[in-house]
Amino acid sequence: MKIKENLMSFMTEEAYKPMNIGELCRVFDIRKKDIKGFAAVLAEMEIDGDIVKTKTEYYGIPERMGLVVGKFQGHQRGFGFVIAEIERPDIFIPADNVNGAMNGDKVLAKVLKEENKGKKCEGEIAKVIERSNKTIIGIYQDSSNFGFVVADDKRIAQDIFIPKSERSGAKTGQIVIAEITQWPEQRRNPEGKIIEILGNKGDTGIDILAIIKKHKLPEEFPPNVEAYAANINEEIPEEEYKRRTDLRDLRMVTIDGEDAKDLDDAVSIEVLANGNYRLGVHIADVSHYVKEKNTLDKEAFKRATSVYLIDRVIPMLPKKLSNGVCSLNPKVERLALSCIMEIDKNGKSIDHEIVESIIKTNERMTYTDVTKILKDKDEETIKKYDYLYEDFKHMEELCSILNKKRMGRGAIDFDFDECKIILNEFGKPVDIVPYERGIANRVIEEFMLTANETIAEHMFWLNVPFVYRIHEDPDEEKLMRFSEFAHNLGYAVKWGNEVHPRMLQDILKKVKGKKEEMVVSTLLLRSMMKAKYSPECVGHFGLAAKYYCHFTSPIRRYPDLMIHRIIKEVINGGLSEARTERLQKEVEVASKQSSDMERVAMEAERDVDDLKKAEYMSERIGEEFNGIISSVTNFGLFVELPNTIEGLVHMTSLDDDYYVFDERHLTLIGERTNKTYKLGEEVKIVVSKVDLTSHEIYFEMVEGVDEKEVEEEKKDNEEIEEEYSASDLDKLIKED
Repeated sequence: MKIKENLMSFMTEEAYKPMNIGELCRVFDIRKKDIKGFAAVLAEMEIDGDIVKTKTEYYGIPERMGLVVGKFQGHQRGFGFVIAEIERPDIFIPADNVNGAMNGDKVLAKVLKEENKGKKCEGEIAKVIERSNKTIIGIYQDSSNFGFVVADDKRIAQDIFIPKSERSGAKTGQIVIAEITQWPEQRRNPEGKIIEILGNKGDTGIDILAIIKKHKLPEEFPPNVEAYAANINEEIPEEEYKRRTDLRDLRMVTIDGEDAKDLDDAVSIEVLANGNYRLGVHIADVSHYVKEKNTLDKEAFKRATSVYLIDRVIPMLPKKLSNGVCSLNPKVERLALSCIMEIDKNGKSIDHEIVESIIKTNERMTYTDVTKILKDKDEETIKKYDYLYEDFKHMEELCSILNKKRMGRGAIDFDFDECKIILNEFGKPVDIVPYERGIANRVIEEFMLTANETIAEHMFWLNVPFVYRIHEDPDEEKLMRFSEFAHNLGYAVKWGNEVHPRMLQDILKKVKGKKEEMVVSTLLLRSMMKAKYSPECVGHFGLAAKYYCHFTSPIRRYPDLMIHRIIKEVINGGLSEARTERLQKEVEVASKQSSDMERVAMEAERDVDDLKKAEYMSERIGEEFNGIISSVTNFGLFVELPNTIEGLVHMTSLDDDYYVFDERHLTLIGERTNKTYKLGEEVKIVVSKVDLTSHEIYFEMVEGVDEKEVEEEKKDNEEIEEEYSASDLDKLIKED
């Protein structure tokens, strides 16, 4: 809206002094009949946090009035931080200055002290702009005259007071949803009423359901969305056969995990007469069915991503599409958007075309089977897919070429151990096993990365509105701290005015295979920015890529779906000026929504993992494990076990000395004995306690790790791996 832009521009001017609505009306020549509308615009801008209204009803820009707009991040001990919307240090908010803000609220913070000589920037909450928590999930506790709900989210420090008349039959210990009816104020808890009883703590599935509700994830699609999906015609219209590129005779496969049902990418490969590779990445044409602003699109925009929890998927699109008409199931004709690239022996893409296509995949391959063919040379599997054997060998060759090129330009490849949590039929975790990133996974990764880069560069040079996947340069201060830590370990980090990812990649190469590898990788990752979606193409630091986007998963990511639409419009006649203008606003909104929902999905996934890891370790109290110190803090240290489970050794349990935290070297030092605990050190711990409510695991130190025991354990694991293939191990786990 033009009036908003004009107001912002006017208030940003150096000479501007806060004005009331009457003065602003005179400046902008607002007629009497338009004053109501003008006031509504000011109110909207105030809600968005663009402007501030003082107690004396004068308007101004927050930054010019010593205020910062941001998100309040609470802590269970009552204090919190404001993460600003603009680039600036986080603001520490002491408990006495929270003034009724709750975790997740959009707030205005008044800065009281800026950062100084290592001391945190400190402030107070001046105003809550927008409340985040309309409802709270938690455990109900009853008493004779009233009840209260203890929030599951530990970042919400206040219990919610429930009057007796509003408890709706809830009993002590039940997991409930409370709607807040009165917001907290200084030294006064929020009030609420019970609107739903989820069940009793310990009921099967209630734990994950509570996490789903806590993050406000949708459990089901609205009836009108399901009805719309049910009416989709699965037959491909005749006109699509006429106008699309027919690739049904091109040999291609999907390669996914065993339990994947939403197959949205297929790959094809040919070796040309000149020795170059012709790589085809064929993506389900979801946009043919999910048209802009239709019922499905509105729901997909709200969800923005599919959420993958341990025992279930919360999909972005109904099953009729995600597992049906849009899934590239074998030997079935499907609509696709294909990016076909000619790549030379150095990994350079020398030519490409982007076409709407009709495809028919030959096989639904799994990572396990392709790894059996390429790594294990399994004769039975090779025979089963003999007509595809040469294709898989060419895929492996091209994967190696593309990876070498990517690493050569400085891409950072974090090789963290991933795990798979195995649940029994009652939702109880029975095992946590390493998840190997085999050759088949790497083939698909490299091919998808290449297609994403090709599409992003193609669209960038066409200068059309687009959704890019960006990863900004690391935070300088965090990088300096990492550099100092790496230097203390004997690894020099050198950079000039600009940081290039290759410099950081070099460090990862140097620590590869050493005991400090995991710690150095983790610290480096923490000093990086988070990747996000943006209408601006500023590059992807971690991939060392100038142009990058997400094109390959429109079934489960909204940005991919949106850019498919833009690509199709461009290749079918281009964008009008009016359409371009409208799209510029839409890609901005979609980028923010998708980035926000991606964060919600990641938090929910992490919460479920932490919950099941805590459950798993709750049955192993008293057992000893070898691990590595993964983090050192002023209240203790965290130890990570080989199965990726992390637990806290609290300072109070280190009772052989009084330990002091050396922040510079990330070390705990005993005052009397000079004994040290430092990042990356191998230790032996015993599981001492598990808090299933907060998902926290506590360890105690046993002694230094027994090197001989570690070697014997390693040798035993290698012998097991030689004797059994990955799929055999899976069978053993399931049988067990």
